[in-house]
Amino acid sequence: MLENSSILITGGTGSFGKTFIPMTLKKYNPKKVVIFSRDEMKQWEMAKTYENDKRVRFFIGDVRDKDRLWRALSGIDYVVHAAALKIVPKAEYDPFECIRTNVNGAMNLIDIAIDRGIKRVIALSTDKACSPTNLYGATKLISDKVFISSNSYSGNSDTTFSIVRYGNVMGSRGSVIPLFLSKANKNILPITDERMTRFMITLNEAVRMVWNAFEDMCGGEIYVKKIKSMKIVDIAKTINPSAEFSIIGIRPGEKLHEHMINSDDAPHTYEYGDYFKILPAINGWSEDEKRIKKGKLVPPDFSYSSDINKDWMTKEELNLWIKKNLPSINNF
Repeated sequence: MLENSSILITGGTGSFGKTFIPMTLKKYNPKKVVIFSRDEMKQWEMAKTYENDKRVRFFIGDVRDKDRLWRALSGIDYVVHAAALKIVPKAEYDPFECIRTNVNGAMNLIDIAIDRGIKRVIALSTDKACSPTNLYGATKLISDKVFISSNSYSGNSDTTFSIVRYGNVMGSRGSVIPLFLSKANKNILPITDERMTRFMITLNEAVRMVWNAFEDMCGGEIYVKKIKSMKIVDIAKTINPSAEFSIIGIRPGEKLHEHMINSDDAPHTYEYGDYFKILPAINGWSEDEKRIKKGKLVPPDFSYSSDINKDWMTKEELNLWIKKNLPSINNF
């Protein structure tokens, strides 16, 4: 599907974009990949990697700016929407800014994607959008809802919108693994709560889930990959087995466990080989055979959260992943 196509990724200089772009260039050889983001320095640095690749273009802009988005989406076939304000405490402190980017920016993208006749749009979501307890999660829930409903809003347009939801990305900016590694030699690691658990997904897995969604989507689906969980204390012990813990408490709006699917979604959730798919409750879409395909409806009390997951990552698996993927900061 993505072969010889034109793809745009909003927030493309972030962790996801830095992985999505080289993987997609290698696998699909698209005609053009446009990185749309507002940070000129990140674009400048990223452009050095692709200075001899004419398929890669850079476009400075903000999803809040509708006119700039209109220009950027000219001639684009597929969009990955990765732009967002994501830091939970900052969203609590600056809620208006978070809403302008995560909600208003999503609405801008939807309007222009429809007007431009974009074929398919995948929006990246987060576990925090499932039963949100913080403002960031609430804005992403709203974003998810408007992307789903936009499949009706688009009218006679062929533009379709779907969502890929995932939790803690291993090694990404703001994740706990680089934080622990940076403090590994101090023998004291900050732990929010010893009971805390997190899902563990790699960026490569997240990218492949987006590819799968592009191929499978009819519009309105939320794709949730099956991934492993790990206790926060086991992550810390992997990085420094002899370290002591400093219990700092859960930050405002932070969850003890990550939730990707709650029981309220169960009547519309289907299971597949390595992922789940939450179908929209509106318009009878959750009973649409084209969307269900070969999925199996989950039990009525089903939920998918990091503390009751069936699949757990071992310390040995995490250690091997760190040595392979973060060698520059791995000194333990």
